[in-house]
Amino acid sequence: MGRHEWNSGVGRWRLAALLGVGAAALALVLTVISTLPDNQGSIAGTTPDGDKVYGTPAVPSATGPAVGWGFTHTEHSADEGSGAATERAQKLLGERPLPQNEAIMGWGADNPEPVKGRYDFDALDSRMAFIRNSGGTPVMTLCCAPDWMKGGRSGVDHTNWSQSNLEKAPDPEHFQDYANLAATVAKRYPDVRHFIVWNEFKGFWNDDEDRWDYEGYTKLYNLVHRALKKVDKDINVGGPYLVMDSLSPKQTEGTSDVAKGAWGRMDRRIVDAFDYWNKNKAGADFVVVDGSSYTNDDEMLPDEFAATDKFTAVGKWIERETGNLPLWWAEYYVEPADSNDDRKGWSEPHRVAVQAAGLMAMAKGGAVSGFYWNPETEKGGSCAGCMWRPTDRASGGGPLPMYDLVSRFNEEFGPGTRYESVKVAADDRPNVRVLADDKAVLVVNTLNRAISAKVDGRRFQMQGYEVKWLRR
Repeated sequence: MGRHEWNSGVGRWRLAALLGVGAAALALVLTVISTLPDNQGSIAGTTPDGDKVYGTPAVPSATGPAVGWGFTHTEHSADEGSGAATERAQKLLGERPLPQNEAIMGWGADNPEPVKGRYDFDALDSRMAFIRNSGGTPVMTLCCAPDWMKGGRSGVDHTNWSQSNLEKAPDPEHFQDYANLAATVAKRYPDVRHFIVWNEFKGFWNDDEDRWDYEGYTKLYNLVHRALKKVDKDINVGGPYLVMDSLSPKQTEGTSDVAKGAWGRMDRRIVDAFDYWNKNKAGADFVVVDGSSYTNDDEMLPDEFAATDKFTAVGKWIERETGNLPLWWAEYYVEPADSNDDRKGWSEPHRVAVQAAGLMAMAKGGAVSGFYWNPETEKGGSCAGCMWRPTDRASGGGPLPMYDLVSRFNEEFGPGTRYESVKVAADDRPNVRVLADDKAVLVVNTLNRAISAKVDGRRFQMQGYEVKWLRR
């Protein structure tokens, strides 16, 4: 997680310093202590004015429930590094403005409320400035929660950044505090018109019943939803950000038939959690999920390209269940991670081709928005799957193949797109994947060798794993 170490400039009250002080004075000091925000840690670097509007808000480019196809900022992003590199990345993104998703805590953002009622938005301000300056449509993921909301200590010097702690949900008695924080964020950044409530049900697991605590999540969601709508009824709010887990198609125990295929079957516990939220939510302007094309055992069935059909099947199921609420994929993965949670095993052409197939599958399933989890590294000259080169050096910030894919996909198939059928020669159908509207056709070669393909009445050559755009 990106965060800054704060050097407390505030001395701690010590009882030893009170020795010899009269009872009245001692009582007065104790009264002062008891009225401090929480008397557990430093408030250095914080402010009580968290809801003060930051900077100059941009005019929102998307106010409806669909924002298009973009990316999520992760721990290291282009708001920090060499000035020349960050400026290059900012200019790059400005050429084809994209929706940009940012968490309010973790993944590059500091603890926003280290002490109850005392805020630290410096890191989040930096990200918001970058998003604004690059012309992006800002989206906020309301995760994660300050330590004092989940049984930890408060104070700028007490944030526990371990993964296990970061992924804890707020305690139920602090659900309203979290909703209040969400409202504060909305007031600070009035140009953010889209909020995702929480992330992957983190911390909402019922050990006793071996299932998700969907009652707890839905209670938090509803409180946040109401708090945001109270700030501005036109703010778009969505959930539940569940991971669409799937198991082998041969497995029947613990699975559901609501969405199934050669790629696998849905985990019954996910279906139950989604069903509860859908029936008990206070409201939603869009529905958001995430997931991988492969199974929980990292099986890509029947292969890495056909496995992406899962996104289409799941999308159609969600559409049926929600009555056509706009569908977002907050995260989507097509390449299994290694033991370090890195995805570096494929060549870049292979990675881009399967990612393109995943985007196409999500669109065919009715999705209107999706966010690529950008694995930007802090330093170095290479970065597998990244959208731009690391910005630690002056030569960084330039485009990489994944940027070309995501930005072009958003440009061609943005909100309001009406997809059309496209003819593919019978002999070529097993080898290519296609998506088209009235102006463009996206074609992906699923083979690691050159082919000749006839698509939309035209025959052309394609290199192995090539991604090709045709004009209509």
